[in-house]
Amino acid sequence: MATKKVTITLDESLVDALASAAEEEGIPLSRLVAGAAERELRLRAGRAVVQEWQAQHGALTPQELADARADMAAADAEYLGGTGASAA
Repeated sequence: MATKKVTITLDESLVDALASAAEEEGIPLSRLVAGAAERELRLRAGRAVVQEWQAQHGALTPQELADARADMAAADAEYLGGTGASAA
């Protein structure tokens, strides 16, 4: 994968917290930040899919939302309980 060096400005306390978290995980700070950015992009893509679906089919019902949240929680628990816990 090609990489590109960029400069960003963050609050000093945020940088300190991120650096500590990266150290605890045993990964470079850049990898931690990249992972957070990738998660944000996946969330945005997911929201866009939901918005598109709702535009075509109508708003999700409270029960559909509750079911989806339960499914996501179960998937998260399964993932975190498996070998992928440090891959996140």
